[in-house]
Amino acid sequence: MNEIRKSCASADRKPAKWESINWNKCEQSVKKLQARIVKAQKEGRHNRVKALQWTLTHSFYAKALAVKQVTSNHGRYTAGVDHVLWSTPNAKANAIVDLKRRGYKPLPLKRIHIKKSNGKLRPLGIPTMKDRAMQALYLMALEPVAETTADRDSYGFRKGRSTKDAYSQCYCDLSRDMSPKWILEGDIKGCFDHISHEWLLNNIPMDKVMLNKWLKCGFIFNKQLFPTEEGTPQGGIISPTLANMTLDGLQDLLTENFKLMRTKETGYFNPMVNLVRYADDFIITGVSRELLESKVKPLVCEFLTARGLTLSEEKTKITHIDEGFDFLGFNIRKHNGVLLIKPSKKSVKTFLDKIRCVVDRNKAIKQESLIALLNPIIEGWGNYYRHCVAGKVFKNADNQIFHKLWRWALRRHKKKVKGWIMERYYHTRKGRSWIFGTTKKNQDGEFLYSLKHLSDIPITRHVKIRSEANPYDTQWELYFEKRRTQKMFENSKGQAYIQRLWEKQMRCCPVCGKHITDVSTWRVKTVFANGNKVKILVHDKCSKITNRNNWNLL
Repeated sequence: MNEIRKSCASADRKPAKWESINWNKCEQSVKKLQARIVKAQKEGRHNRVKALQWTLTHSFYAKALAVKQVTSNHGRYTAGVDHVLWSTPNAKANAIVDLKRRGYKPLPLKRIHIKKSNGKLRPLGIPTMKDRAMQALYLMALEPVAETTADRDSYGFRKGRSTKDAYSQCYCDLSRDMSPKWILEGDIKGCFDHISHEWLLNNIPMDKVMLNKWLKCGFIFNKQLFPTEEGTPQGGIISPTLANMTLDGLQDLLTENFKLMRTKETGYFNPMVNLVRYADDFIITGVSRELLESKVKPLVCEFLTARGLTLSEEKTKITHIDEGFDFLGFNIRKHNGVLLIKPSKKSVKTFLDKIRCVVDRNKAIKQESLIALLNPIIEGWGNYYRHCVAGKVFKNADNQIFHKLWRWALRRHKKKVKGWIMERYYHTRKGRSWIFGTTKKNQDGEFLYSLKHLSDIPITRHVKIRSEANPYDTQWELYFEKRRTQKMFENSKGQAYIQRLWEKQMRCCPVCGKHITDVSTWRVKTVFANGNKVKILVHDKCSKITNRNNWNLL
């Protein structure tokens, strides 16, 4: 059966095939419903919110987008306990029909373990494809409410927010001369694994029956079925939002309890208690160690206890800003009164160890193959830290990578002199010598395929998202549109012609017709159209398609 019924809510429409679904119309329909949910939530009309959530979760368009989401991400190749994958259009079409609330019963999770940075194992629960799609469907209805009620300075697992916004908020709270000097570094012990099911069922504004089924579905490990009495599965699509909503309210609690106050002894007193949170990692600022130790920390513990959570004594500590602290891979510290945010030593060491491991494991491969392995690692790490004070760190890392590759080259030719090795593996271009690369050919002629340098990545300052911005609220639509345009301009390295191509193509890829966003991997490709060379902006995967009949050149 490769035909499905098409409906906006429960009303039937003409049947359609998977290939003929209008995805732009699906996105617009779901977006309108989500905006209505936000409006009802802001007005306090909770019954209206429930009605709109029911409409969205029974919508054909939402179901189609849910199936598309779970069949287009990296997890599409990983099956659950039923070993079923939706890899064909026919299977995806049937999946839309099967996404029904009535008679739905989730299967147990497949439990696997992955290593954490400290060597311990993190348990992951992998749902089946159908369970993932159902969670994605109900998440579309829950996220607008979660964004409307979320803490202002919560930045983890939220649309349009990132770690860059989190450390930028740290800069706003700590950079001034009159800023607080003490920081409580908080970490919740096994956050996902210990959230109280009772609290979730009583406080999460979604279908309680569906939520209870996901929480109590259990997991299979070593062919044995185990029950789940607490926590949400790490690996579930809806789990990060549930964890965020569990921790929401902490910022308002701190604001209410630590206001600007007036005392007889000192007059006005500002405790300067500010929260910055990314998922279950957070910091709280204060004017003194005593304030954080005796008042703030007990209040946080009481807040977490009600939700079945506790602070990790191993990772929770109080530090002075002059000593500095690590947060999300960054080191934040004041040097002579100036706040500097740099890559943490641990992150630099992990990055260089990864580079050395790749080089050591590939002692006999071709130079261009080694470059192809190293460039994504270097570029990804550099782009993550390009918004902080990382210039010296980048130069030092480049130096260590150079010495590692020089030893790699010397080992391959033990009987050759160093001058011969240098000429074989290194080149000089535009005044820069010792460029690790090799000459390759393409349709435009020869070019130098070289290793990327971290020092070539420009250091730019990140513009933090406004704390109250809501991507599902129509009043913030223009604001997020401007941010997307600015991010695209930054990703194009300021090249104006790329910006013009993006706008000319209506921000879509001419090959697949899907949107090119600031988080897409894209490239500029030169093609021939009507005997002329034309530059187009395409997705990285689409650039490999050679059938020009699929190109809708603008």
